[in-house]
Amino acid sequence: MKRSVAAVAVALSVGLIGCDERSEAAPEASPPPSAEAPPAAAPTEVAPTPAPATVSDAMTIDGAPVFAALYPGAQIDSPATLASGPTGPGGLITFTTDAAPETVVAFYRQRAEAAGLSPVMAMNQGEARAYGAAARKDKGASLQVVASPGESGLTSVQLSWSAGA
Repeated sequence: MKRSVAAVAVALSVGLIGCDERSEAAPEASPPPSAEAPPAAAPTEVAPTPAPATVSDAMTIDGAPVFAALYPGAQIDSPATLASGPTGPGGLITFTTDAAPETVVAFYRQRAEAAGLSPVMAMNQGEARAYGAAARKDKGASLQVVASPGESGLTSVQLSWSAGA
C-alpha cells in the first residue's frame, strides 16, 4: 500500500512540475441559482452519513499556512518535515483518518480555494485521490494532497505545502 501512495505522490509531483506557468484563465462562473424550488420528494429511509469536516474543525500544523491544517481527527504518522527553499517555507506530513479519500480531498480543495489558490491538478486512480493547487504568481503558495485507502479501513494521506516566497 505504501508503494501505491508513493507512486501517486511521484505522479502528483511530476504533474506539478509541469505547472510552472500559472494559468491566467478566469475561473468558470457557476450557473445562477434557479428561482423554482425542486418538487418535494417522497420520504425515504436514508442511512445517516457523517457530517463533512469543517474549516473550523482543523488543527494547525506549526510552521504551516492556514490552508495546510490537519484534517479533523487525523492520526499523525510522524511529525511534519519542514524546510525552506526558493518557493518559501514548506513541509510534508503523513497521517491517517477514517474519512473517505474523496472527502479528504474535498476538504483541502475548500481550504485552498478559500486561501485564493487555484486548482492545478486533480487525479483519480482507482480509489486513490490527489489534488494540487497553487497561487497564480510565480513562487506563490501551493498545496498537494494524496489520499488513498490504507490498512484497517483507514485512509492514508500525504499533505505537502509551500507558503510561497
